[in-house]
Amino acid sequence: MPIPEILKDQLSIPAVAAPLFIISNPNLVMAQCKAGVVGSFPALNARPAEQLDEWLAEITEGLADYKSKNPDKKVAPFAVNQIVHTSNNRLEHDLKMCVKYKVPIVITSLGAVPEVNDAVHSYGGIVLHDIINNRHANSAIRKGADGLIAVAAGAGGHAGTLSPFALIQEIREWFDGPLLLSGSIATGGAILAAQAMGADMAYIGSPFIATDEARASDEYKQAIADYSAKDIVYTNLFTGIHGNYLKPSIEKAGMDPDNLPESDPSAMNFASGSNTDAKAWKDIWGCGQGIGAVKSVVPTRELVERLTDEYEEARFRVLGA
Repeated sequence: MPIPEILKDQLSIPAVAAPLFIISNPNLVMAQCKAGVVGSFPALNARPAEQLDEWLAEITEGLADYKSKNPDKKVAPFAVNQIVHTSNNRLEHDLKMCVKYKVPIVITSLGAVPEVNDAVHSYGGIVLHDIINNRHANSAIRKGADGLIAVAAGAGGHAGTLSPFALIQEIREWFDGPLLLSGSIATGGAILAAQAMGADMAYIGSPFIATDEARASDEYKQAIADYSAKDIVYTNLFTGIHGNYLKPSIEKAGMDPDNLPESDPSAMNFASGSNTDAKAWKDIWGCGQGIGAVKSVVPTRELVERLTDEYEEARFRVLGA
């Protein structure tokens, strides 16, 4: 199955680090890319909007300088996540910044818009669109996305409900382009398993919260290391879209995680709002079910090295190579 030309021979492992709302920042993105995985961040993390120009300059120049000084190392390209839902009133501005800096990869969420895809293609970038079902996958490709991110059950944040086996199987019946899998991927063995199912690459989020470079509170980082799958709640209360969150953060906000009401999606600003006084992502911590594999808070490079070692061990165990 095809790997986009922009990614060939640039990666330590076949993985993209997912954009983490509030948490991803230039330091984390550059650390991820320097370690050999695609680093990414949501455009909305740069606030005010003018800061996005500064962030893109910092990342672009920082990675170019590192690559020139370390020609023997694999340095992955970076990605910017754009929320294309109509509630995002920054989309036009943020997309112009991506065009200005020729962002190699744009990850689109909450809608598929041909004009966004055309803008990225105008300078040679690629668009990966995240989806939770086969219908959305078809729509994204018809509207010009280059590849898909299948967000399966167990993923952090706005996760789907379908088994990764079912979701990948259905997509591969008709799509032979770039396909990433998201959902509880926190070990090198899981990366290999994603490929065995038919995905080209893994899409990894929650483990990167528990890294030194992540812009998360120490309490949040330690919670990723301390808790496991049983401590995750799936609810649409906080953003209007169903997602996975850590129970302890819900309890700390004074709510019963086992008895949460349903939210009205029509009342939600998907780009940044919340349907409760406790703010999603800031007070209510997004998290995937794979965190049981995370045992401590470490530098990003150390996390990627662990994943790489586990991936190679799994390849040898399963494939003998």
